[in-house]
Order: sequence, then structure tokens, then C-alpha cells
Amino acid sequence: MTSKSINILVKEYLHRGHLNVTKVQLRNFSDKGIKQTSLYNVHKKYNGKLVDFAGFYLPVQYADMSVSASHLFTRKSASIFDVSHMLQTNVRGKDCISWFESICPVDLKGMAPGTSSLTVFLNEKGGIIDDLIVTKVMDNQLYIVSNAGRLEVDKQHMLQTSEIYRKKGKDVTIKFWDVTERALIAVQGPMAACNLQPLTDIPLADLMFMNSRIGKVAGVESRVTRCGYTGEDGFEISIPADKAENVVEALLQSPDVKLAGLGARDSLRLEAGLCLYGNDIDETITPVEASLTWLIAKTRRNENNFPGADIILRQIKEGVRKRRIGVRIESGAPARKDAVLKSVQGVDIGKITSGCPSPSLGGNVAMGYVTEEFKKIGTELLVNIRGKDVKSKVTKMPFVPAKYYVKK
Repeated sequence: MTSKSINILVKEYLHRGHLNVTKVQLRNFSDKGIKQTSLYNVHKKYNGKLVDFAGFYLPVQYADMSVSASHLFTRKSASIFDVSHMLQTNVRGKDCISWFESICPVDLKGMAPGTSSLTVFLNEKGGIIDDLIVTKVMDNQLYIVSNAGRLEVDKQHMLQTSEIYRKKGKDVTIKFWDVTERALIAVQGPMAACNLQPLTDIPLADLMFMNSRIGKVAGVESRVTRCGYTGEDGFEISIPADKAENVVEALLQSPDVKLAGLGARDSLRLEAGLCLYGNDIDETITPVEASLTWLIAKTRRNENNFPGADIILRQIKEGVRKRRIGVRIESGAPARKDAVLKSVQGVDIGKITSGCPSPSLGGNVAMGYVTEEFKKIGTELLVNIRGKDVKSKVTKMPFVPAKYYVKK
């Protein structure tokens, strides 16, 4: 089976919302060049159903639990996700902040050391090259986590733009960590903190959402950032690759912690109203159209000096023609990517970009884009699913309330 056909099967599985992947045999690969993360042997040990995802062997689910059950376990307890395939980047130099602000609309200068922010790389038309999390370690150091599916694009973008800076005599040095050097795990769920705390010297009660610290986890020096892509409280832990198995096995000693795969990660992020690059956002979509205007920091709006600023600021002022929305479908099959959205009169007004069953709520959730006049919460729509127009409704996102750990 080719890498392309495997990816097609995985996408079909995710978009159709199948809750058990055992009917699709995806474990045997003939392709070479697919990378293993440092947790590959852990996935095999615990009977992970491995697929080629963005060029890496990763589990869709594990044999002991369906995707739906894993999803619900994460919402009530805690799950470990292998996200080592994501690109981890370390940036140093006294001019690293000004360089980064030249390619992103984040206000790094206004952030305190040890804090993190979701942001986006932008092109000159205001389109989203990628979404990422940046941590301001110090005034002269940044830590960046971006998407595996955009790994080469992001590398080239950072290298080319930083080279322009260096030619001007600026001090910026970029180090991309290979999967053989650093691992990355996400520990997500309401019991993540109480199970991680006995293993770390970082006082987690003091570590707020979107804050990052260096400390020991299971005796291994790691970077712990309180963030994640499930809508739950949780952490992303960056670990030396050769120590990753030790850290994961230490966490798994608790019955409250289990491994989870790509299937649960996708449904969890969708319930949380979070975008998947390549589905919900891409280089043709601006943050304003994606309902991510909040990513454009007020200070940066005043400075008007980020890529695509004129276009984005005009959209903020004058509006846009299309907008990302949340959609609820109470019964029947889930809406898949590219399903047509219609007005109740049957006029095409947009398309679904992501959709799946909602284990937490029942029924189905989706997101997509519609023309501006149909974005209002509560608007009745039709979505074409398997040739049939099904009633749906524009719904506020996130579909499931966020439970991030913030100061009350």
C-alpha cells in the first residue's frame, strides 16, 4: 500500500467518523522513508494501529480502546499523545524577537519571558502559511512548535527570512531539532496535572495556561508548556528523544493515564473548535476569514508592519466575504470535508472543512466557511451529506467548553 493510499484511508476514516479502525488494515507498509518517532516501540508494545501521518509512523488508536472511548477517557481523565512529528525549533540571538515579529502578527515584545502564544506565519496577501505556538524563553531565545505537514515549508520560510536579517548585520540563529534529537508528548485531560506533578519538580499549580518552564520530568530535564490541542487542561513536554520512553512509561504507571492516537486527537480538537491546517486554514485564508482576528495583537495593528497587514487591517475594518463557523448536525452521518453548505432555500453558500461525530455531545459537529450573511449563531442551514440535504445550525465554538488552567 502506498503512502498516498494510506493517507487517503486515514482521511476517510477520520472524516467518516468511524469509531473502530480494525476493519481497515493499516499496519503493514511497503514504503520506505517513513520516519519513526522515539516512541515507535511504545506504540508497538501497546498495540497501536500505526499509519503514515505526515511522513511518520503514528497510531490512529490502540487495540484496547475505540476512538470514541479514548476521546471520552481524555475528557474525564488523562491521555498521552505522541506529537514528536511536529517541528520543534530553537531560535537565539539579540534580534530574534524583531525577526519573528517580521513574519508573525504576535506581540512578542509585550510578552513576559516564559510565556507562550498561538500565532500564524503570514504571506504577503495575509494568508496563513502555518499556525504554531511560540514561547518567549528570554529576550534572546524563542522556542517554536509548528506542524509536521508544513515542516519543509516552515523550515524554508524561517531560514530565508532570518537570512535576510543576518545580511543586515542582525543576530538570529535557528536550530531545528530532528525527531532523533527531541521528542514531544502531549498529556491532556482534567487529571493530567495531578498525575504529572509527582514526576516533576515544577510546581504545576503556579504554571498557568500558555506558560512554559524547564524542569525535570521522571528525572529527565524537559521543557513543560501548559497548553494542548484538546480544549482540556494539559501539557506539552519536550524531552530528549532517547529518554522519551522512560517518561511515557513513568506516566503510564497511573491507571488514570492512557495512550491515545490520531483519531481521538482529531475529534477532541474539533469539539474544541480548533483548526486543522490544510483543512480549516491554508495560504488562501486570512486570520479574519478564519475567525482568528484575535491573533492580530493590538500593538501590531497599530504598527501595521506584519506580512499582509494592509489586507488584514482592511478586512478587520470593512469585513470579509466568507467566515469560518461551527455547525451542529443532530443526527445521521457526519458531514465530511467539502460537503456543500446551503441556505434553507437550497442556495450554495459554502463548504464544510472538518466534520466528525461528537462523542461528548452526541450527534455530529463540523466547521466550515459560509458567506458573511450566514455566520450568525443560530442560523438554520442545510448540509449535503451523501447526496441528501440535512438540517444543521450555525453553533458557537468551542462546541465543548474550554477547561484551560487560568487564574480565576
